[in-house]
Amino acid sequence: MFRSILQYFRPARKEYPIDIERLQKTIGYTFNQPEQLIKAVSHRSSFARSATQTRYSNERLEFLGDAVLGLIVTRYLYDRYRDENEGVLSQKKAILVSRKVLGKISDDLNFGEFLILNKGEEKTGGRKKLSNLANLFEALLGAIYLDGGYEAAEKFVHRHVLKQTERFLNEERFFNYKSHLLEFSQGKGWGVPKYQIIHESGPDHQKIFRVRVEVKEEYEGVGEGSNKKNAEQHAARDAIAKMSSEYPEINLKEN
Repeated sequence: MFRSILQYFRPARKEYPIDIERLQKTIGYTFNQPEQLIKAVSHRSSFARSATQTRYSNERLEFLGDAVLGLIVTRYLYDRYRDENEGVLSQKKAILVSRKVLGKISDDLNFGEFLILNKGEEKTGGRKKLSNLANLFEALLGAIYLDGGYEAAEKFVHRHVLKQTERFLNEERFFNYKSHLLEFSQGKGWGVPKYQIIHESGPDHQKIFRVRVEVKEEYEGVGEGSNKKNAEQHAARDAIAKMSSEYPEINLKEN
């Protein structure tokens, strides 16, 4: 009898439009204010009026998360790559905070499943759109920052982004340095960069290639890799970093 009375006065469990318990487990963070999490997954399409979109959608959290992400990644790169110059660090940061990387992480974790969308956005594949997924990652980070502070946000970024730093920096699909250098060189009227193998070492099954790239017979970069393709990518990255002080426009833009 007493137990039934307690149950009667116990507050009803709040209902949410998504399975927040499962999402929090995937994120690796439990919210003190679950409403922040709901806001983070609320796409602007789920609100009819522009004023409502601004106030209740995840766009403002995305804006905040972008800034927090930039700071965390910048500090991490500054501490980890102590001998790299500003140009190289800028290239690395541009990749780690790019839409391709954030979208890939969100897709791998199935974050899109939790997006709150309208029917139109749903029908056009909104849960898999790169822009939606990248924005969602930043919005979740912004929500975590507001709810738990910088330390909680840093843990989230380390867990889902920075632990995979080498993968993201070395996989061509996240950024093609050769293509970027080629486009820049041709845009300046300098022609095609020239690549040359300058050294090979190791047994046939475990060779290391050292490649030099020359641009305009004035700039060069050097890189190593387990195959010619990777070595050329690293050489192009080195050339871009060296040229960035004289040509800041060569710096990587968000993908």
